[in-house]
Parts: sequence; structure tokens; C-alpha cells
Amino acid sequence: MSNQSDLAETSRLEAFSDGVFAIAITLLVLELHAPVLAEGRQLWPALLHEWPQFAAYLASFAVLGIMWVNHHSLFRQIERTDRGLMFLNLFLLLWVTLLPFPTSMFAEHLKDESTNAHVAAAVYSTNLTLAAIAFSLIWWYVLRNKLVEHEMSRPQVRASVLRYSLGTLFYAAMIGVSFLSAKVTLLIAFLLAIYYAFEQVRTRD
Repeated sequence: MSNQSDLAETSRLEAFSDGVFAIAITLLVLELHAPVLAEGRQLWPALLHEWPQFAAYLASFAVLGIMWVNHHSLFRQIERTDRGLMFLNLFLLLWVTLLPFPTSMFAEHLKDESTNAHVAAAVYSTNLTLAAIAFSLIWWYVLRNKLVEHEMSRPQVRASVLRYSLGTLFYAAMIGVSFLSAKVTLLIAFLLAIYYAFEQVRTRD
């Protein structure tokens, strides 16, 4: 059983993480800008012309929102934390807070037919890949160090880690896809967010 100080420490880590996720999601919407209309230009076509920034925003909002939900589900399993877990959680939050930057850059170049669109997509994909790696490392760490509140056999641990890490391979593949099509890259990012919307870790009974 965990003592009260262990539980308080875990709660503090979760509260800090919640604040970081909230700030990152807020920064995403600040990158949305109303179109500048030339004289005689209609608003509706101008809004349609700005579809890349809305598409990038929705994809990144889905990614961050589902990451926050999974972070909550993950920490429901954890009895206590230690310095290693704190640093791994900071590693995850590093990529969470960075995401608004590649999202803005991706939206700006999404319609380009030049190399810039591919580079922006690759940077975006790399950010998501590193966040996915951080999540997998956290789950692997808490299982290895028996920080979870339930017992799992070795086969169960391996299956859980593999299932949780499967999306990481697809995120890594997105980096290669980025140099083929920026638009397909954004679509894959959204589909992977849907994949992670399903419970990836064992929940409490």
C-alpha cells in the first residue's frame, strides 16, 4: 500500500501535467487568424482558402486532447512516483509544449508544392513521434519498477507495452510519408489520434 505522501506526490505531478496540457491546447487556438480581406472580397471563400490552419488545428487538438485523456488513464494505474518517472514525464511535456510551433509551421506550408511542405510535415511528425516514445517509456518504466497498483505477469507486461507502443511505429513511419505528401501526413496523424482514443492500458477494476 502507498502512504499518503506517495499519493500526494503523484497528485502533484498530475496537476502540473494538466496545467501544461491546458496551456499547450490554448496556444494552438492562438495560431488561428482571421483572413485579411481585400476590397470587394467575400469572407466565405477566404475562410475556405485558410483550410490548412483549421485542419492542422483540429489534428493537433485531437492529438493533445487524447494524449491528456491517456495521461489521466495512465496515472490512474500508478500508486507512487519517483525521480525517474518525474523526468520521463517532463520529457513527455517537452514535446507537448512544443507542438503548437510545428502545427503553425505545418499549416503555413501545407498547401505548398515545394520542399517546404515536406520539411514542415517531417518536423511535425518528428514531434509526434518523440511524444509517443515518451509515453511508451513512461509505461515501460512504471511496469519495470512496479509502480502500478496491480500485478501483471511477464507476458501481460510485454503485450501491454507492445500494444501501447504500436502507434509509435506508425508515427515514425509518418516522417517518411512526410516527404511524399504533407496532406497524407496530416490525415495519418488524425487517424492515429483516433487509434489512441481507445484504452491502451489496463484500467482499475
